[in-house]
Amino acid sequence: MSGSSPAARLQRLFEGQRLTPTQRRIAHSMVRRAADAPFLSSVELAELAGVSQPSVTRFAVALGFDGYPALRKHLRETTPPAGSAGEGSGAEEELNEYQQAVQAEIENLRQLSELLADPAPVERAGRLLAGSRPLLVLGLRAASSQARGFGYFAAKVHPDVRVLDEGGSMLHDRVDAARRAGASALMCFALPRHPREVVDALAYAREQGLTVVTVADSAFAPVAAHSDLLIPGAVGTGLAFDTACAPMLLGRVLLEAMCDGLPEAQARLEAFDARAAARGLFVE
Repeated sequence: MSGSSPAARLQRLFEGQRLTPTQRRIAHSMVRRAADAPFLSSVELAELAGVSQPSVTRFAVALGFDGYPALRKHLRETTPPAGSAGEGSGAEEELNEYQQAVQAEIENLRQLSELLADPAPVERAGRLLAGSRPLLVLGLRAASSQARGFGYFAAKVHPDVRVLDEGGSMLHDRVDAARRAGASALMCFALPRHPREVVDALAYAREQGLTVVTVADSAFAPVAAHSDLLIPGAVGTGLAFDTACAPMLLGRVLLEAMCDGLPEAQARLEAFDARAAARGLFVE
């Protein structure tokens, strides 16, 4: 994320703070609406985050301000002039709810693009994933499709990928088995609502010596405390069910970075293409 973007400035403000789950939700909401944050009233922010107005006040105090007005004043003083940043445009008001959901996802992808201006975290993650034999990929409930998709493509270039997309008593057993086989890293996709099993599984994986790389909806997600490297990709919340375009794209970016750490990746892909053509696997 570029250092001058509104979202980046908010992230720096929140970094290192010990926030409660409710306060993390407020922080996440502010980052998602970074351009509007300096102009939101405490009531508007409370409604946006789905919390009470006193929670917003306690959040501001936790950050070291006298109250929410002082926090908002600070944000306004540190935000470059950008015209009517707090006012919705007429064009936006004319969009229907489906178009608004698409526009929100476009904004999420824009923020992801800013985040990737610094490629170092993704490159580090790629090396960690490429070096793990086997490689564990975890994603439960809402994140299970992200884990399966990542695992499907990763298996084309990585020699041993094990997808964990079901919870239950066997989850820790499968982590143990992978660790005994030589695994050094676990790739986790964590999306709201965050299952307790995922948090417990990550804590256990780290206890066993695995390095945890996580794609989550926010840097303040509950899994952050149990991740060695967390890269956020915001989800859209405008529809009845969350949309996860940014986390999905981030997964593909991590696959690309992992391929860069696997010298045999291109040869494996070419071998797969040859086998697929011989079997007539795909219809051209």
